[in-house]
Amino acid sequence: MARYVGCLSRSMGRARDGPLRASALSLWRGKSSSSSFLHPVPEEDTTPRGRPSVELRNDWTVEEVGRLYHTPLLELVFNAAAVHRECHDPKQVQKCTLLSVKTGGCPEDCKYCSQSSKWSKSTGTKATPLMQVEEVLENARRAKEAGSTRFCLGAAWRGTSQVGPRQFDRVLRMIEGVNDLGMECCATLGLCSREDAHKLKQAGLTAYNHNLDTSKEHYETIISTRKYSDRLKTLQNIRDAGISVCCGGILGLGETEDDRISLLHTLATLPSHPESVPVNSLVPVDGTPLAAKLQEANSKQTSTLELVRYIAAARILMPYSIVRLSAGRISMGKSDQAFCFLAGANSIFTGDKLLTTPNNDFGDDEAMFEELGLEGRPPFTYQRNDA
Repeated sequence: MARYVGCLSRSMGRARDGPLRASALSLWRGKSSSSSFLHPVPEEDTTPRGRPSVELRNDWTVEEVGRLYHTPLLELVFNAAAVHRECHDPKQVQKCTLLSVKTGGCPEDCKYCSQSSKWSKSTGTKATPLMQVEEVLENARRAKEAGSTRFCLGAAWRGTSQVGPRQFDRVLRMIEGVNDLGMECCATLGLCSREDAHKLKQAGLTAYNHNLDTSKEHYETIISTRKYSDRLKTLQNIRDAGISVCCGGILGLGETEDDRISLLHTLATLPSHPESVPVNSLVPVDGTPLAAKLQEANSKQTSTLELVRYIAAARILMPYSIVRLSAGRISMGKSDQAFCFLAGANSIFTGDKLLTTPNNDFGDDEAMFEELGLEGRPPFTYQRNDA
């Protein structure tokens, strides 16, 4: 560990001073007593993740996050890679598969989303009923055979309280079935009450995804049918139920760099860091208001270097979280993805579709893993991020 400490402290010290330097060095004090595993690693394990020593912080200031974010890119990636190797096995990247178990007809007005009923006529997305349990489990089996260790259930609902008891019970049986396969199970079902969160926990749900999407300042230009505080309340309900939190955002929504910094600050100062932080790059869908607006403004899609910068900052701010390279990966080559893994990403979504947008298929990802010398991350090897 001393080798990493020296490299990080020297490079951070040369380029930055004051509060940020102290903050960066504090990552390495090794005084945290709260980095216990949900599923403990055996004593004989000698990988970096088996000897956690990086201190978790939830008291970052916006100014600190901003200075960190604006660190020269290669220096930022170097520092992030050091943190990543200390907290995780850098060869391991978890493969996840996301299935839309109920598509379209959503009453929300997220301006980037093809599943909103507000613009279904222009997007051509048809509402479908909730899938049957066995059909979902057959998809989960195929995903497991292809190397996925986490299976995610996505439903286009406003939230669990708007779902009838029969449908919600069917989702609970899906979760139980995925558990029986020995896979992690994640669900993204919209807003979630305390009562429903506890039901999901009893069914064996591993994680619940509920993204903040963007900064609090930019949020109302993207969504008006639910408040930012509603999202934060759902995250707290999930955390209180003892379910792992999966929460990140989307780059390319017309936000500024200050918005990206603000989102990172919000995530890194939650009472506990999300165990999972998805990093999505917008895939514009024809017929959605945001796609039309971005096209009119001749806006460019998020570049690989922008994505790498965001990932590297997230890795340093939330060292033990799994950073998931999510939507938009299909437009990236292997070298681009390798740069993201170097910066701290350690999970991907694999399979030919992410809800309604195209994605990399299993075969392409298997070939990339072989070429880059990566291996799949086993299930249930994440850590609790209680600070």
